[in-house]
Amino acid sequence: MDTLHCMRVFAKVVAEGGFAAAARKLNLTTSVTSRAISALENHLGSRLLYRTTRNIALTEAGERYLHRCRQILANIDEAEAEAGSAREHPTGCLRVHALSSFGHHLVVPAVLRYQEQFTALRVELTLSGAVPDILEDGYDVSIVVAPTLPDSGLISVRLGSIPGIVCASPQYLAKHGEPKKPEDLRDHRCLQLATPVFPFNKWMFDGAEVPFAVDIGAPRYAVNVIEALEPAIRTGLGIGILPAGIALPGLTSRSLVRVLCGYDVQPVVVHALYQSRQFVDAKIRTWISFLREDLTATFEADRQALAGIEGAAPRG
Repeated sequence: MDTLHCMRVFAKVVAEGGFAAAARKLNLTTSVTSRAISALENHLGSRLLYRTTRNIALTEAGERYLHRCRQILANIDEAEAEAGSAREHPTGCLRVHALSSFGHHLVVPAVLRYQEQFTALRVELTLSGAVPDILEDGYDVSIVVAPTLPDSGLISVRLGSIPGIVCASPQYLAKHGEPKKPEDLRDHRCLQLATPVFPFNKWMFDGAEVPFAVDIGAPRYAVNVIEALEPAIRTGLGIGILPAGIALPGLTSRSLVRVLCGYDVQPVVVHALYQSRQFVDAKIRTWISFLREDLTATFEADRQALAGIEGAAPRG
């Protein structure tokens, strides 16, 4: 027996004052409607309605049960409306994870712009150095920056790619010279971004046919947050790879110099990971859609700015 269905039939019979009228409202036959009430009474072991050929009347037990039924059915209808609304309108709390190595630069500004559009939605942003278990840790979306992604059961949406810029300070280059090819990095002080998604002690470059790795040895300085790498490069500690957006202010002010210009660092790809393609909440759908537009605009602005300073004045 479908108890919930029978409860709805019972409440409708009382509201309409009879089986035939309720059957018409529910698009059922009168006999099916009657059987539903009988099944409910048998299940409860109590009579709910007095029946005559023309009228129905609630028993005392029926009155008490009707009151409870209406409460239960109202709660269910409200829950269904909330769940359905979640697919149409962003509501509640969006829990976002991002790798701290790039989250400060990319995700934090995007979250602030997203909340300007969806003011009723709360966002909880967690920045950490490891890729979480989305299901176990309760995140809606994880933003991952990596050259490649391992196989998983998660849905992945590519949001764009970030070119890497090999940089050094003018002071460092004046003292130690400039590498002319990637292999020359072995003779330099290299500074490393250390995260679980990047190979340690190796820098990846795009070759003519396939990417190739250069072993840089033990880095002079390693850090897991990209914002802590830029000052070390700028103050002359060594050579490092920075995302274009992080490198641009220093390149513009000439406190940083781009080296190995003829060699492209293998770009890293930004992915949004979430659990399922089916029944995606509006908060997840709108967040990913927003990121695709917002980050695309950010990356394009960075590329144009970088192209604009390629012909900058001589280093000094």
